[in-house]
Amino acid sequence: MSDITETETDAAEAPEATEAPATEQDVIDEGDAAADYIEELLDIADIDGDIDIDARGGRAYLSVSATAGSNLGLLSKPDTVAALQELTRLAVQNKTGRFSRLILDIGGSRDARATELAALVDHAIVRLEGGAASASLPPMSSYERKVVHDIVAERGYTSESEGEGRDRHTVIKPR
Repeated sequence: MSDITETETDAAEAPEATEAPATEQDVIDEGDAAADYIEELLDIADIDGDIDIDARGGRAYLSVSATAGSNLGLLSKPDTVAALQELTRLAVQNKTGRFSRLILDIGGSRDARATELAALVDHAIVRLEGGAASASLPPMSSYERKVVHDIVAERGYTSESEGEGRDRHTVIKPR
């Protein structure tokens, strides 16, 4: 088992340079393996949830939503989702023999975090409009930085990631 986490390095986000890009069937296989793993985990924890599998941008996306009376909220905290995503990636890699770039969402946690990130970007833009040359955001995972880069571009600004490991963060600048 690797001791590298998503927040420690972007290398964990990219397949090996010698590995061929994932095919559509690879992504489907990853999604199925991940759904099996999450379903088993939910059964063990006696938590009810519905699992939806999607493929977006060459990645498997798993969304676990609550059913009536479900206690899924126990798993929807950002740190818990990140940990479960990493465990699921490792389980998928073990089953398929390929690095997995899957994304896991539990109880709408990804949408909630995207809303928080948009608020951070808006606050940074206010600082830029107030005369700051650049605005740095706190360290975050590569997935979150990607979301931030997309929001920043949508708002008409530029951004880049700086720093290493756990200190990697996004810096926003005017165009």
